[in-house]
Amino acid sequence: MSDRNSNQDLLRTPLFHLAKEKKARFTAFSGWEMPVQYGGLKLEHQAVRSQAGMFDISHMGKFYLVGNKLVETLQKLVPTDLSRLNPGDAQYTVLLNERAGIIDDVIFYHQGLTETGQQQGILIVNAATTAKDKAWLLSHLKASEVTLEDVSDSALIALQGPHAAEILQSLVAEDLTAMPVFSHRQIKIAGASAFIARTGYTGEDGFEIMLESEAAQKLWQLLFEAGVIPCGLGARDTLRLEAAMSLYGQDIDETTTPLEASLGWLVNLDFKNDFIGRGVLERQKAEGVERRLVGLEMAGRYIARHGYPVIFENQTVGEVTSGTLSPTLGKAIALAYVSRPFSKVGQKLQIEIRGKTYPAMVVKKPFYRSPHK
Repeated sequence: MSDRNSNQDLLRTPLFHLAKEKKARFTAFSGWEMPVQYGGLKLEHQAVRSQAGMFDISHMGKFYLVGNKLVETLQKLVPTDLSRLNPGDAQYTVLLNERAGIIDDVIFYHQGLTETGQQQGILIVNAATTAKDKAWLLSHLKASEVTLEDVSDSALIALQGPHAAEILQSLVAEDLTAMPVFSHRQIKIAGASAFIARTGYTGEDGFEIMLESEAAQKLWQLLFEAGVIPCGLGARDTLRLEAAMSLYGQDIDETTTPLEASLGWLVNLDFKNDFIGRGVLERQKAEGVERRLVGLEMAGRYIARHGYPVIFENQTVGEVTSGTLSPTLGKAIALAYVSRPFSKVGQKLQIEIRGKTYPAMVVKKPFYRSPHK
């Protein structure tokens, strides 16, 4: 169960006190007091890339959905064909508004049928948008057809890295090698029932594990004893950026469409279902988008930060959304929205940093691809 810090009025996850014991540094994030760093960002980042790291992501929103036509009803809110999902499958997708702007990026886990024959599933959403997403879903899902239970108080641990499967296998009886990427199942772990999914936000193999607070605390300790490095939001950000994964509210939001955000693989216009924002996406597909989210690599170690202008021949042609010095690559990398004529791989541009411009080039995404996956 989450509680509030009376001094700062921030929510705390069920694992907060364990992070405190490990001398984590905390920061305010989307209304939560979250660990940003434990032993150091570079150490945590490298642990995930080479071995295994664990993140407390209990702040994420979690909804349990049940209904006779759950998939069919949810299909009207997303541009991705959900009918292809089998029980045990998961799908990354986006909730869209009428302008095809991204309300949130989410993962839907299809859990098959309940004992009474209804479809059931779990929707994981971003912490900052939990209340907004819940209101949007409730306003568009007919209460008579689909019920939504907010289970956001559940704990959620991300175990990520090339050794994640091996470590988790030592704690469970089920054979994890039978779980492909973007699959999920219910298993016993730490003496309790847990929902585990082979998903993540780091570009490495790994699992996201949802369970009750007490069992989550026990699991966290077991993983720590197994040598797993606790990681904070700092490493989570550098890892996801190397993998070119968008951060909601920074790289994508209600003013950006999935086609602009280079998420066209989520848009299934060939499937003749109707969904909110379809008309806008059909026009963009036919006419082309005016801007695209691209990957940039700086020529030097100057870091392109959020909001910095992208320049071509003294003309502003875009804006940086995320940037960092990649711990794995040793290069400054960034994501930016750039006008279509300047968005091709190999395009040379400049980034304005404190009144001066520095060379950058559009590169293929992701910046890093794991050799372990």
